[in-house]
Amino acid sequence: MKNIRNFCIIAHIDHGKSTLADRLLEYTNTIKVTEGQMLDDMDLEKERGITIKSHAIQMEYKLDGETYILNLIDTPGHVDFSYEVSRSIAACEGALLVVDATQGVQAQTISNLYMAIDNDLEIIPVINKCDMPNAMPDEVADEIIDLLGCKREEIILASGKTGMGVEEILRAVVERIPHPEGDESAPLQALIFDSVFNSFRGIIAYFKVVNGVMRPGQKVRFINTKKEYQAEEIGVLKMDMVPRKELRTGDVGYIVSGIKNAVEVKVGDTITTVADGSMEAIEGFQEVKPMVFAGVYPIETEDYENLRTSLEKLQLNDASLSFQHESSAALGFGFRCGFLGLLHMEIVQERLDREFNMDVITTVPNVSYMIYDKHGVATEVHNPSSMPDPTLIEHVEEPYIHATIITTSTYIGPIMTLCLSKRGELLKQEFIAGNRVEIHFLMPLGEIVIDFYDKLKSISRGYASFDYSSAGFRPSKLVKLDILLNGESVDALSTLTHVDNAVTLGRRMCERLKDLLPRQQFDIAIQAAIGGKIIARETVKQVRKDVLAKCYGGDVSRKRKLLEKQKAGKKRMKQIGNVSVPQKAFLAVLKLDD
Repeated sequence: MKNIRNFCIIAHIDHGKSTLADRLLEYTNTIKVTEGQMLDDMDLEKERGITIKSHAIQMEYKLDGETYILNLIDTPGHVDFSYEVSRSIAACEGALLVVDATQGVQAQTISNLYMAIDNDLEIIPVINKCDMPNAMPDEVADEIIDLLGCKREEIILASGKTGMGVEEILRAVVERIPHPEGDESAPLQALIFDSVFNSFRGIIAYFKVVNGVMRPGQKVRFINTKKEYQAEEIGVLKMDMVPRKELRTGDVGYIVSGIKNAVEVKVGDTITTVADGSMEAIEGFQEVKPMVFAGVYPIETEDYENLRTSLEKLQLNDASLSFQHESSAALGFGFRCGFLGLLHMEIVQERLDREFNMDVITTVPNVSYMIYDKHGVATEVHNPSSMPDPTLIEHVEEPYIHATIITTSTYIGPIMTLCLSKRGELLKQEFIAGNRVEIHFLMPLGEIVIDFYDKLKSISRGYASFDYSSAGFRPSKLVKLDILLNGESVDALSTLTHVDNAVTLGRRMCERLKDLLPRQQFDIAIQAAIGGKIIARETVKQVRKDVLAKCYGGDVSRKRKLLEKQKAGKKRMKQIGNVSVPQKAFLAVLKLDD
């Protein structure tokens, strides 16, 4: 145990964590790096150049004649995957804080750092990309000293590309990060921090042994789910899984026990032995709270069960995804899914398509609201279609967030305008170092879930970093905006919006749908309504046949007779006519600013 070090790498997105991890693996001869980002093995990660999943791997490092076992966890940097970071931090005693020498401290750097400090991790500051011609190591070092209060000589200058500073990082990991604490003679307690689905071996759980010893062949129990299994194989995580005869306190490894049902493995659960096992679960894991909700429906109705199985398998690998059954008059049976943000939602949709071959329709994303009725009873609503009648509602509360934006002083004006247009309140702004400024806003979450991040990046030319944390619920004047097609409400297009935006949004949605809906043999009335009040209307004109083409000459009454006959047919068709809504119409609301 004295020679084990468990650490993770935390940083803002695109600061070179995965490249640095590759250099550490190469230096310790764990793997031969053939192409960049060896730990990012998912196709999506390689295409987008981002880390989506945290990856655990074991290295061996010799220092002063002693061999040390280093368990490294590479974590994602995007705010939507911060739950992956929190789970990695729970399994570690130290963290490498990586900061880009060309960009300096960013919003997510600060957020991940506070998460690590809350868990009492030893922080080793590293300035990466020092080989770049536009690197500013001295200015960035000043920012880190302000943030951490550390000494200048404690900061390691490194480069993931050239391998500079890698030896110093490994030495610092051994010398500065404490070894795991625990009691090998105590009953077994192992914390599950991740799990994956293998179609041949069932569900494989990754864990860290906090107390006791685990051996293959033992009967183990998962404390929270109260399920018992046989530990068929245990081992450590290198580039592949390597079986071991035992895992002792402080080790990080995996367990194969033939679990078939995805619901039986919960991240944050504790593994113990059935004989002389521990009765207490390990504390310190927070339930993840989804920020954005959207309906996910199969395109073919008979694929509903396949979609459920796919979501369960995906949830194993991504514990921040939550879902529950719901049905829609327009789309049939599906699921209401909770995501941590829009990028998370996009990645889940893409993974369903690639890994499980599931084509799905996703409805307009929205957030959860608290509805208070006249008796003061609160109900949480995730879907606009489940809103009670407006006459029964006393008031509505919506979720707010505390947003932190770090940018250069050049872009303060446009960013302020953007935040204020999204009903934001300026809390404070302060200059960090040089011309970099940190702005704090209080904003409604519903205003930022659709296009805020993209707009922020475009107006700041990519120089603004954004991070947020929940700030509870606040009363707000919200109304439910319904879209009616020929008098019938389409529940999948319903949305909750602020009273001031309702008329503009309703008008824009009607105009967009007019362009998207195919013409029928009858007029289609597209209306936006709040309660019983119609606030906007557009009409898709019918496709008409020229019934007078064969009628030449003769009295006008012959023409009138043919037109009346056509009119009667059109009227009957409209009564039984069904308007089909194409899939792109459901995403129309997302692109209203195009």
